[in-house]
Amino acid sequence: MTYNERKILTITCFGHFVTHFNMLMFPSLVIPLATSFGMELSQVLTLSFWMYLLFGVTALPWGLLTDAFGAKPLLLTFYTGAGLSGLAAAFFAGSPMAFPLCLAGVGLFSGIYHPAGLGFISRGISRVSMAMGYNGVAGNAGLAAAPILTGLINHFYGIRATYLFLGGLNFLGAALMLLLTAREPAKKKEGESHASKTIAGGFIVLCVCMMLGGIAYRGVTVILPSYFELRSHALFEGLSRFQWLLPSKNVAATALTSLALMAGMLGQYLGGVAAERFEPRRAYLLFHSIALPMALIMAFTTDLPLLLVTMGYMLFLLGMQPIENTLVAYLTPDKLRYSGYGIKSILTFGVGALAVHMVGWIKDAWSLPAVFVAMAGVSLGIIAFILLLIFVTRKVPLRMQ
Repeated sequence: MTYNERKILTITCFGHFVTHFNMLMFPSLVIPLATSFGMELSQVLTLSFWMYLLFGVTALPWGLLTDAFGAKPLLLTFYTGAGLSGLAAAFFAGSPMAFPLCLAGVGLFSGIYHPAGLGFISRGISRVSMAMGYNGVAGNAGLAAAPILTGLINHFYGIRATYLFLGGLNFLGAALMLLLTAREPAKKKEGESHASKTIAGGFIVLCVCMMLGGIAYRGVTVILPSYFELRSHALFEGLSRFQWLLPSKNVAATALTSLALMAGMLGQYLGGVAAERFEPRRAYLLFHSIALPMALIMAFTTDLPLLLVTMGYMLFLLGMQPIENTLVAYLTPDKLRYSGYGIKSILTFGVGALAVHMVGWIKDAWSLPAVFVAMAGVSLGIIAFILLLIFVTRKVPLRMQ
């Protein structure tokens, strides 16, 4: 990589870490918040709905703004706005009315990252797939760090302190943006490249895959800390001798969640390698096909087997993301690259936010394990549409547009 490419990757990797940390802090606080507010678990889950919805549905407007003004000013807006919203959440952590509005602000500004950051990589770094893999590892580090750090900070200092930490982390990103002056590449001239009708049709099919993938991702991550806490009693008894390390059941559950999500870091790297070395459409199919049975097994396991299967599921569910991001780059023209990733984010995180209500509904109507049976069904739908994507674009060797 060139020096400028390394600066781009540094900025975007830290941004990916922070944006997922922002989104994964809340699930680790669901049970403590339920106790604090005197609410049912399903009611507390819905407090995060607007955060997750705005995180996704604002991505296209953010992408259009990034196409117009560039990635750097939008990324600075992301860090500053999310940081201020985090501080507000700390201040209103005792109010079940104001607290969700602060969470909504975190989601609104965090929604900038994916269109701006991923577009920045695809336009500014030559080895797109590997860069997406490294960026994915950083994002997964945020996913993995959020549960355990949140659990520990909450245990020792309380809920307010967790959101003070979140605000400070985002402000650190703003400082990094100001210190690293990465150069953004100029757009290609009009007419230099364009997507064919077949490529455009392939992107539409990919959009359905990304929407279903977003439902699976949000549905699992929003419930995973609580799922571990409620279904790992024997494992917690074995860990109880290490009270100095895991001082409460909630901290233990968040630690298991972090461990499971760390497997996704390896998956992201493997996904980047697979997208660069192999045909990305078939690699995409392979990763989702392996994830499907693991989601189903999670519904029927507890304790250590549950942890191991969850690690495998996260490896492939999250590992497919660099492949998916590479496909977005292949199926969108340069002049609309940021908007293309904006559409992806709307489908992945905006529509995926519906999974917050879906999880609560399935839990109340059937049981918590039934959520993972539903996630296996979602994976089956993804596989069907990936096969359609391969068919629609079968005569097209994918190239960067």
